[in-house]
Amino acid sequence: MENRPQNQRIVSGMRPSGRLHLGHYHGVLKNWLQLQEANDCFYFVADWHALTTDYENPQGIPDATWEMVIDWLAVGIDPAKAVLFVQSAVKQHAELNLLLSMLTPLPWLERVPTFKDQQQRLAERNLATYGFLGYPLLQSADILIYKADGVPVGEDQLSHLDITRQVARRFNWLYGREADHESKVEASLKKMPKKTTARFKKLRSAWRESGDAEALEAGKALLSEQDNLGPEDRERLLGELEGRGLEILPEPDPLLTPAAKFPGLDGQKMSKSYGNTIALREEPDEVETKIRTMPTDPARVRRIDPGTPEKCPVWELHKIYSAHETRAWAHEGCTTAGIGCVDCKGPVIEAVLAEQEPIRRRAQDLAAHPERVWEIVHEGNQKAARIAEETLAEVRAVMGLAR
Repeated sequence: MENRPQNQRIVSGMRPSGRLHLGHYHGVLKNWLQLQEANDCFYFVADWHALTTDYENPQGIPDATWEMVIDWLAVGIDPAKAVLFVQSAVKQHAELNLLLSMLTPLPWLERVPTFKDQQQRLAERNLATYGFLGYPLLQSADILIYKADGVPVGEDQLSHLDITRQVARRFNWLYGREADHESKVEASLKKMPKKTTARFKKLRSAWRESGDAEALEAGKALLSEQDNLGPEDRERLLGELEGRGLEILPEPDPLLTPAAKFPGLDGQKMSKSYGNTIALREEPDEVETKIRTMPTDPARVRRIDPGTPEKCPVWELHKIYSAHETRAWAHEGCTTAGIGCVDCKGPVIEAVLAEQEPIRRRAQDLAAHPERVWEIVHEGNQKAARIAEETLAEVRAVMGLAR
């Protein structure tokens, strides 16, 4: 990711899925490592989120959490630079989720693209639950509780962050307005024709209640056309339309990460569901066997048959792991049948093993000292809870729940 942010508060989490693979490392963790160098980072195990789809089989969550934390630390996530914690240990996430649920319109959640997509993809599970519908709001609470400046996301996750921004904006509008806001809005509305006022209110409701982006743009255009409104009236009504008030919960910005399709052993994206992964801590002999038995260009039936690298899954790994000279050697050797597929795989095996060796060594040391690992997590839980409680105290106060 170019032009990485600095001196910002960054929040990101992963569901506990057990030992991570090379796709996780190249797609997420390498980005986390760079972000932690110049930012205030919070990285958490999203164990509550795991229950939104796997509530019937929670038995594996503790072990999966342990293995994932080991991998985080082994690749270099540094507790001196980032707060590493477990979501369910910071109860303030749940309280903020509850409070935000009081003001979040249902259509906002139902419009999230992944809501119906996941229901169809996981049709064998009963996902007609309150928790599954509300998981984007829990994600919002995860982010807003730390007043994050930025959240690393891919293109497919932008809709979740959009909801977070909308929820923050609605919260700020409801609880961050001036005391006589309503009377001032009514006074400004009276300066417009009645039909225009009625249309404005209709567009305002469509945006605020259903997240209709076209209604928001139409409302802005409507206000820009009103000659009877002064600058102060226009700004007040624009804030009323957008649902904008004093910033109590900042709207986080997306930190778009490059689309990472790390290739699996079969050429598809590396994923446990495809059974095509190489684990970060996989034993060297297993790694070598997996790569040596990878499928190659079907045209290379015999050693003397030339091939097309672009049709071979091994070539995709060369593009990630091999230097220019090695890639040129592999490309020419394949297209001219100058080398065999076994020869071609050799440099990839060496590069993967070299990448894994320090990670595997650190993981072994961490696993041998579990008390050290849990001390890191415990301290992270405490740090996260202290900051989360500060935000929640502000939220309680403006919502009339000050103690």
